[in-house]
Amino acid sequence: MVVVIILVAAGGYYAYTNYSSSGDAVAPAEQAGEVVQAQDVTVGTGAEASPSSVVSVLYVGKLADGTIFDSSEAHGNEPLTFQLGTPGIIAGFQIGINGMKEGGERVMAVPPSFGYGSEDVKDADGKVIIPANSALVFEVKLLKVESAPAADTSTPSAE
Repeated sequence: MVVVIILVAAGGYYAYTNYSSSGDAVAPAEQAGEVVQAQDVTVGTGAEASPSSVVSVLYVGKLADGTIFDSSEAHGNEPLTFQLGTPGIIAGFQIGINGMKEGGERVMAVPPSFGYGSEDVKDADGKVIIPANSALVFEVKLLKVESAPAADTSTPSAE
C-alpha cells in the first residue's frame, strides 16, 4: 500500500543544524516555538545516522491519542529506507533519526510544524488518517546506516 509510505512521506527537508544528540537524551530541534523531542529506549552500538546517510528503519506512527496511522507491520515488516536530508519524509521524522546508532530504538514526539502542519492527510478513498495540526509519536528501530551514495562526477561524452 503506497498510501502508507505517502503518509510518512509528504513533508520536506529541514536543516539538521538545530539537532544534536547527547547520550540517552536527545537535544530537541525547535521551529516556531515547537520542538521535536526524542528519547532513546535502547542506545545502538553500530554506525551513527547523520545527514546524507541512507537509513533503514522499522517504525510505528501514532497520533497523540495512541491511534496508529502507519507502521512497518502494515507493510509486511519491510523496513523504510531513505536518505536523511532529502525531500519526501517529514522533517520531524528525519530530525528524530539523526544521531541514532544502528540497533537503537527511539521514541519521538513530532509537533505539527515538523509533521504535516495544517494539512489533513487522507487515504486513497479521501478518509482523513491524520487530522490537520496533529502532533505525532513515532517508535523507531534503526536497522542499518549506510554512507551516502557517491555523486556522479563523470563527464558526459560527446558522440
